[in-house]
Amino acid sequence: MTRRLTFIALTVALAVAGFSEGSGRRGQNPTQVEPLPEVPPHLQFVPLAVAERMLDLASVTSSDVVYDLGCGDGRLAIVAAKKFGARAVGVDVDAKRIAEAAANAAQAGVSTLVRFERLPTIDLSEATVLTMSIPQSAAWLTQNGLLHPGLTRQLKAGSRIVTNFVAGSMKEWKPDRVDHFADARGSARAILYMWKAEGNR
Repeated sequence: MTRRLTFIALTVALAVAGFSEGSGRRGQNPTQVEPLPEVPPHLQFVPLAVAERMLDLASVTSSDVVYDLGCGDGRLAIVAAKKFGARAVGVDVDAKRIAEAAANAAQAGVSTLVRFERLPTIDLSEATVLTMSIPQSAAWLTQNGLLHPGLTRQLKAGSRIVTNFVAGSMKEWKPDRVDHFADARGSARAILYMWKAEGNR
């Protein structure tokens, strides 16, 4: 991971974590949240190689249902369908991103396996894999208190959660796997974390 990407990731993760802790004390609603730091255009989407690695880490197969929170242009959900044959659901709060993601899925020929929804909250009861990345998921997470127990409780036992960050309530979870992902040249790309849901976090 580059120094700049590391800085952006930490900045956004801290902002998200701060909201999670603050909202529990004061009952804040999302309209009171401080604006997130501006993210440079080249960092707005998870790199394709990192998206693929996240899905590899979760051992995604065609029997999985992958939910990507903060899906952006839909690349992770599209890869889940195209490379692994999984069904996938991308969630975002930005209508333009949802439209872009749907167009990208159609172009990739995976529209029958992938759907995208503009939602501030989500029902995860059908998910077997939950993916999130910073900064892509930050806007969604600030409206949900960073994986409030009521949200993760929806996941069935054995479901996998994969992220490229650890913040807020997630600091209390012990990851089942940590992947220090480097590219073919040995350059660090990301640190990925995977947890197996116990059915009631």
